[in-house]
Amino acid sequence: MTDGTQPDGLLDADSPGSPAVKSGARRLPAGAADGRTAVVVGGGLAGITAALSLADAGVRVTLLEGRPRLGGLAFSFQRADLTVDNGQHVYLRCCTAYRWFLDRVEGAPLAPLQRRLDVPVLDAEGRPGRRLGRLRRDALPVPLHLGRSLATYPHLSLAERARVGRAALALKALDLADPALDAQDFGSWLAAHGQSARAVAALWDLVGVATLNAVAGEASLGLAAMVFKTGLLSDPGAADIGWARVPLGELHDRLARKALDSAGVRTVLRTRVTSVSPRGNGRWEVQLPGESLDTDAVVLAVPQREAHDLLPAGALDHPERLLEIGTAPILNVHVVYDRKVLDKPFFAALGTPVQWVFDRTAASGLGEGQYLALSQSAARDEIDAPVSVLRERYLPELERLLPATRGAVVRDFFVTRERTATFAPAPGVGRLRPGARTKAPGLYLAGAWTATGWPATMESAVRSGISAAHAALGALGGSRDHLFAFEEAA
Repeated sequence: MTDGTQPDGLLDADSPGSPAVKSGARRLPAGAADGRTAVVVGGGLAGITAALSLADAGVRVTLLEGRPRLGGLAFSFQRADLTVDNGQHVYLRCCTAYRWFLDRVEGAPLAPLQRRLDVPVLDAEGRPGRRLGRLRRDALPVPLHLGRSLATYPHLSLAERARVGRAALALKALDLADPALDAQDFGSWLAAHGQSARAVAALWDLVGVATLNAVAGEASLGLAAMVFKTGLLSDPGAADIGWARVPLGELHDRLARKALDSAGVRTVLRTRVTSVSPRGNGRWEVQLPGESLDTDAVVLAVPQREAHDLLPAGALDHPERLLEIGTAPILNVHVVYDRKVLDKPFFAALGTPVQWVFDRTAASGLGEGQYLALSQSAARDEIDAPVSVLRERYLPELERLLPATRGAVVRDFFVTRERTATFAPAPGVGRLRPGARTKAPGLYLAGAWTATGWPATMESAVRSGISAAHAALGALGGSRDHLFAFEEAA
């Protein structure tokens, strides 16, 4: 999910010159796997990462992507004079693998982090635009870093705040390695730990829906606990938010292609793979329309259903489980006004269908007026709604939240829909997610849906690509010393 200006110090970004991960762009000399080849199928973040990681170890890599661009589901497109992201994407300071990726493609200065977590939360049930709360951290150790913010959070009663604190401590005590957590739903756990419906809506779902793409009652306790423990309860700065100050295509397509070219990767766009099959003697054939590639290793970095269709017989014990991994949609509503109506880079909202709103004016290239993007996760009930219906629903809600929109002219209103934006983080999904290795030597899997331990995020995608490269290099004989430098990031 989560641009903008820096009003009253709300988002004081780190110095643009500071790399996300110091060792991320380090090159290894080719040679350890010299002469070995790999084909990576899929040019999203997982595939790009796998290709770069393999190439940095001396493997000759071909990257195949069916679309005319790289970036997967985090991309940009043109709409008249606007450069539009298909959806708002953010990352957190704890997303060390994605930070490594940004550094590796030399894009870190274009997607800086907040200096400290600070999220304005507007409640539409109060006076329009007036009932403002803040979720922010102090320079104190965990869990005191959020203590003052929670104690003064106006959207919960004093008793609710106290119960939230107790639930947070109970959540911190959970063992993420316990497989039983995957079978439980987060909503039931919250209720059992004294969380009211208001507390779930005003805090737990405020964060959880945006990161998990599901409400608490439909999310695995294991994944929810991972999000909150890692993001809010591990390190004081773990949840500091970062986002691209440029279109996503600049990072995930243009700069990614430049990095791939520099690493010696052959990138082929507009090319669909029709089959992947073993040739014997440990080699693989990747079939394209009118052509086939012979290679030592293949990484399938495509959505789970596409991976299922490409897997040869026997590659997984239970390939049908890939089809059992559900998907969840995300809807983005885009509104261009003739004047400035929002003086913050972003905010979250309560008491309204609106979830998160971001100022995309500068990043889109808009020269006059203001462009807001509404990110609506877990949008199953709205994903197919006509634009006219969504306009009638969301423009009045923006007027409730932002009084400055009253009287402003709406110059453009459009929506982008990702019907299968993420895998559904439902209870039990953990047992369905495969690891990077298959039972077929030389064939590996990557994608945010694989067993990374993370929900479907850019971080999960990058981690999966690194894991696939690690597994492949173990067989190909290339050095793997460079692959987990991101784990040293703070």
